[in-house]
Amino acid sequence: MQGTVDGFSYGLVTPVAAFIMACLGGALGLRCTTRSLRHRDTFKAGWLALGATSIGTGIWTMHFIAMMGFSVQQAPISYDRPITFASLGVAVLMVGIGIFIVGYRGATALTLVTGGTITGLGVATMHYLGMAGMRLHGRIEYDTPTVALSVVIAVVAATAALWAAVSVHGFLASLGASLVMGGAVSGMHYTAMAAVSVHVQGAERPAGTGDTATSLLLPMLIGPAVFLILAAVVVMFDPLLVMGDPDWQRPAAQSVHRPGVPAPRHVPSYGEPANWSARPVGRAARRSVPRGGHRSQDW
Repeated sequence: MQGTVDGFSYGLVTPVAAFIMACLGGALGLRCTTRSLRHRDTFKAGWLALGATSIGTGIWTMHFIAMMGFSVQQAPISYDRPITFASLGVAVLMVGIGIFIVGYRGATALTLVTGGTITGLGVATMHYLGMAGMRLHGRIEYDTPTVALSVVIAVVAATAALWAAVSVHGFLASLGASLVMGGAVSGMHYTAMAAVSVHVQGAERPAGTGDTATSLLLPMLIGPAVFLILAAVVVMFDPLLVMGDPDWQRPAAQSVHRPGVPAPRHVPSYGEPANWSARPVGRAARRSVPRGGHRSQDW
């Protein structure tokens, strides 16, 4: 018997909440990736790992918040906990591989395409592995062309996200990139769900053992709450994540010099060697030294 599938059981509540979670993870992940690329310090790997965890967790949370609105009228749905959380590990791992490729190989066209493909395939794998953890008294089937379209959307969205991480600077531009990324991930999810059809076996029966969508809500909310706090702490202590390179951090050679205004002179600090290139050389230097090779001394 063909099951009646409803992907919006709670109306717009679950799509909007899922979109916000995807944007949150994408925003933090993109800014952490930008931080690692623009400052090659000892914390580079840590920033990349934080970015990968943020994006992967945001996408995973988005998926299962959206799945709370998915129902089959003739059969209750439950979820297998190990498979459900294995999909989170796959998302973080695959996104991490893509981000580390771009972070350590540079933002060339080849690395962006390679990293975006791996990341997009990881997002698609997370989605369909999460779907494999669904338990109901029936059989789930997929429309192959629609599944292929969802994978293409995931790859394109991931490639665009990596490009934004290395090209977009400033708060407003990063906010816009995060919104685009959240919309692309949500579009991929609902495109993939459009490929789903359920064939219920026999009359309505209780679903197999597992956790319901409501029982998974608490673990899903813990992750976003932690990342919200983490994002606030990171932004508070590192303004670069919001504003990019501030003017006061620019080297003196890159500062803008206005005509008619003398350039600021560098005063050496204690222990720093003086700039001997400014001393007079040649004939001027010989004039400053009196005959006999001795300098005059003022008492």
